[in-house]
Amino acid sequence: MSAKKRTLQKTKKLFFYAGFALILLIGAFSIWAMTLNIPDFEAFKERKIIESTKIYDRSGQTLLYDIHNNIRRTVVPFSEIPRHVKNATVAIEDSNFYNHRGVDFLSIVRAFLINIFYGQIRQGGSTITQQLVKNTLLTSTQTIERKLKEMVLAFKVEQKFSKEEILNFYLNEVPYGSAAYGVAAAAEIYFNKKIQDVSLTEAAYLAALTKAPTFYSPYGSHRDQLNNRKDLVLKRMYELGFISQQEMETAIQDKISFAAQGEKSLKAPHFVFFVREYLAGKYGEEMIDESGLKVITTLNWNLQQKAEDLVKKFIEEEEEKFNVFNAGLVGVDPATGQILTMVGSKNWFADPKPEGCSPGLDCKFEPQVNVASYASGRQPGSAFKPFVYATAFKKGYTPETVVFDLPTEFNPDCPAEIKYNQPDEFKNEKDEKNPCYHPKNYDEIFRGPITLREALAQSINLPAVKTLYLSRLADSLKTARDMGITTLNDPNRYGLTLVLGGGEVKLLEMVGAYGVFASDGIKNNLTPILKIEDSRGNILEEWSPRPEKVLEPQVARLINNILSDNKARTPAFGESSYLYIPDYQVAAKTGTTNDFRDAWVIGYVPNFALGVWFGNNDNTPMEKKVAGFIAAPLWNAFLKEVLKIIDKKNFTPPDPIVVSKLVLKGEWRGSLTYTIDKISGKKATEFTPATYRQEKPLTQIHSILNWLDKDNPQGPIPENPQKDPQFINWEYAVKKWAQNQNIRDETFEDVPKEFDDVHKPQYAPAVAWIKSPPEEIPAYGNFSLSLAASGRFPIKQIDILLGSRLLGSIQNQPYSFSVDLSRLNNLQNQELLTVNVYDSVGNSSNLQKEIKIKNI
Repeated sequence: MSAKKRTLQKTKKLFFYAGFALILLIGAFSIWAMTLNIPDFEAFKERKIIESTKIYDRSGQTLLYDIHNNIRRTVVPFSEIPRHVKNATVAIEDSNFYNHRGVDFLSIVRAFLINIFYGQIRQGGSTITQQLVKNTLLTSTQTIERKLKEMVLAFKVEQKFSKEEILNFYLNEVPYGSAAYGVAAAAEIYFNKKIQDVSLTEAAYLAALTKAPTFYSPYGSHRDQLNNRKDLVLKRMYELGFISQQEMETAIQDKISFAAQGEKSLKAPHFVFFVREYLAGKYGEEMIDESGLKVITTLNWNLQQKAEDLVKKFIEEEEEKFNVFNAGLVGVDPATGQILTMVGSKNWFADPKPEGCSPGLDCKFEPQVNVASYASGRQPGSAFKPFVYATAFKKGYTPETVVFDLPTEFNPDCPAEIKYNQPDEFKNEKDEKNPCYHPKNYDEIFRGPITLREALAQSINLPAVKTLYLSRLADSLKTARDMGITTLNDPNRYGLTLVLGGGEVKLLEMVGAYGVFASDGIKNNLTPILKIEDSRGNILEEWSPRPEKVLEPQVARLINNILSDNKARTPAFGESSYLYIPDYQVAAKTGTTNDFRDAWVIGYVPNFALGVWFGNNDNTPMEKKVAGFIAAPLWNAFLKEVLKIIDKKNFTPPDPIVVSKLVLKGEWRGSLTYTIDKISGKKATEFTPATYRQEKPLTQIHSILNWLDKDNPQGPIPENPQKDPQFINWEYAVKKWAQNQNIRDETFEDVPKEFDDVHKPQYAPAVAWIKSPPEEIPAYGNFSLSLAASGRFPIKQIDILLGSRLLGSIQNQPYSFSVDLSRLNNLQNQELLTVNVYDSVGNSSNLQKEIKIKNI
């Protein structure tokens, strides 16, 4: 038989066996599929057994929340569910619901391709029927077998029940979050309404929740994302012809108030929902619902109670005074990143429609919105400044570096003189999209030359904008990111306004980032979790330290040193402000947005970081007061409670800084220098003693850009500083100020021409022995000496030294001295006796004699 025929026979056998195996497989699958029973969807009492997840404080003893303690399920007939509730669910969950037979293969393929394109799960392909089967019968285990069961049962369900029955089962069973199962229970919990009374907008909200009930919860941190998904539901309803364009637009604009939620048994509610959101993101909704987790959190329940009481107390006291209706508070351990306290509003359990709501329900206070971790964030005002100054210190600037606090135009396309002569807002006529920018200080005072230490401690705006320019926007954003700020991702939007709080941040992240300063540049990622166990006691997660160095210790210590410098901030805040706590080193920074919509105080001791925010949820402005008046009293009161229970610690001081440029050392008059003798006022010589040498600047008033390259501040003086785009405008302001101060620029012609004529070798004082000590002295004996000294200038002092020991000094005649060797320790066999003589202008001479010490 030929090789070709043998190959053909083998191929036929292979196809035969493969076909036979496929038939067996199909047969086995068919038998398996036929044996799967269709559940009785009307027997809700027989649904999957759920083990409740419990959330505890850090002690493991105080139960903060039992997730299934208050499960609510209300079954209603299909006829009582409004049409727009049904349509909203179909529109967002399964728009082809009325056309498929249980499984929509086209949707599966589309979802697969979209997820491949984005590299992550962006869309699911499960139909409403599949979701019903999964929620009522199957486990959440992601296996091929479970998915096949889901698909087979979906086909069977479609054969047995009508579309209306399936949709009814789904709407009465699907979890909506907050322990609500079924759309009727959800309507009661979220809107305090019967399902029959739910509006179109409320129906869209309910449909939006089912994708991820914890993430989209109106009581969590993603209210904006929930609103966006609600709008998406309405747009899909319009596209599918369920509603008109007018109905869609009206519903999108409709303002909805969510009902107050939570039993009094719920403790630390904002923190609990923050933890639940964490669990859902890491382990999934079904794991929380079904696995009976025991969650030990980082929360200090005793501190939490005090924090909640104080937040409520201070807001109630300040509502009328400052037109402020809400506040948040976060406390963190910098050494671990553990969240010890979190208060997301003044009162979680309050009426959701309090005073301060406009007719359209723009509420100044929304009780269950967590302002501490709100995804959209709030503008931090000057509380962002430390990250900018830290970036400057990384580059080589120092706390004593001087900039000029003067009216300055920062848009190079706007003439500098416009700002100086017209202090009000000015529109850039050259480019309407690129307006002039000349920020003011909070008190509208300009102080002239000022150090970075003073500018940061007193929270002065204009020097901060200059510091941001010197340290560069991109580098400052990187510093903030490295320290834990995740929300500032649009550099083109902020510009130089970033340093004044031009971007949105989260209170929680700001406190964590300040904690990096407190821990000398070490970041410990924020966490609400100490340990998570499953129902069998297996540890799923346990906190362990993972420190990461993100900032040089010296830079962190410089910031700590400035923010805890009460003397430096006194001119702005007073000597005994709420930022000052006697007997403690406390670093603190305030922040108030220009429109007075947000007031912050964030501060820390080495082992606790604390931040508070005051404002209104609808962004209406408060009374025009700085944060020190509005937010600092609460911050001070709670920190004092914390200091009662933690160890007292001081900050490690920064190392001394050595720089060459005078502008980096605090000198504003110039950086070209000459050295004089303090006595004569003439140019110093090699004979001028170091203590009498004085480096003086040649008075040439310029902006800092004249003296240094902003990216290399300790490098050489720039040859062409005019190349910097900010130079002309900065320089104009400085020159105008110097002119107003009647300060004349000097040239090298103003340098003294004569040289020091009081410090010369020939002017050294003459000194001689009148009575010289003996050459050999017993270790326990005495010796005395007498001297004669005179010179061109009066003798000021004579110092007597034995080796390196200063035995004493003589200021007046007669120049006699006596020594008892028995009082000296560690004498050697031979010691050098030195007599140093100084005159009144610092000239000096000396006598020396070797002395033997007997009996050592």
